[in-house]
Amino acid sequence: MILHYVGILLIGIIVGFLGGLFGKGGSAIATPMLSLYGIPGFVAVVAPLPATVPGTFVASLAYWKSNLLDWQVVKWSIAIGVPATILGSYLTKYTGATPLLILTGVMVLIFGLNFLFLPEENNRQSAASEETKVIRPTYWRLRLISIAIFVGLISGLLANSGGFLLAPSYARILRMPIKKAFACSLAVSVFLALPGTAVHAYLGHIDWIITSILALGSVPFSYIGAKLAIKTKASYLEKWYGFALTALGAFFLLKL
Repeated sequence: MILHYVGILLIGIIVGFLGGLFGKGGSAIATPMLSLYGIPGFVAVVAPLPATVPGTFVASLAYWKSNLLDWQVVKWSIAIGVPATILGSYLTKYTGATPLLILTGVMVLIFGLNFLFLPEENNRQSAASEETKVIRPTYWRLRLISIAIFVGLISGLLANSGGFLLAPSYARILRMPIKKAFACSLAVSVFLALPGTAVHAYLGHIDWIITSILALGSVPFSYIGAKLAIKTKASYLEKWYGFALTALGAFFLLKL
């Protein structure tokens, strides 16, 4: 039994580190890993959601201290995304998950290939100017609202925090530097995870032992992953992220 929980702890460490490194909550990684480890399907889906909240918050603080948060993006995303997440959670009893998983997998795969083969960080100004200068694309607020609604709905329907779609959407649709996209994704993911966590906790769906062990591993390593991302050259980080998204998207689609 102890070895069983050690395995869950290791999953939490991996998920936390990758979540902090790539600006995502970690549910999209944790669920398949838990499932492959032998955790029952529904528990594997629900347990990571509350576990990612403290780790995502801690990783977000690392980016905050480095002045990488764009507060307009964060505030608008939370204001629009949280109601959309609640709506998505409610709609789960009327919709099937398979079409959404296919759509999500395709989007993640496309984003990954885009980061790999059409990199943008090499064309940007120096990292120092990236952190201070804010450049908005045309119709940026409309783009932001569309991202928040779509990702919020997906988050509610699939019981995750949405970071695996938020970060690439910010980077490519809002044209944000990669590190700022990660920073905002983590900050918003904390809030998008809360409605689903509250609903599932109320319904008694959460295995708090598994959730607690996952959080024990993920919290410190989320911070470590975030600090590594902040110190890494943006062009390298973009390439790593492209590999990670491509692998995640392919895994999504192959598992369906």
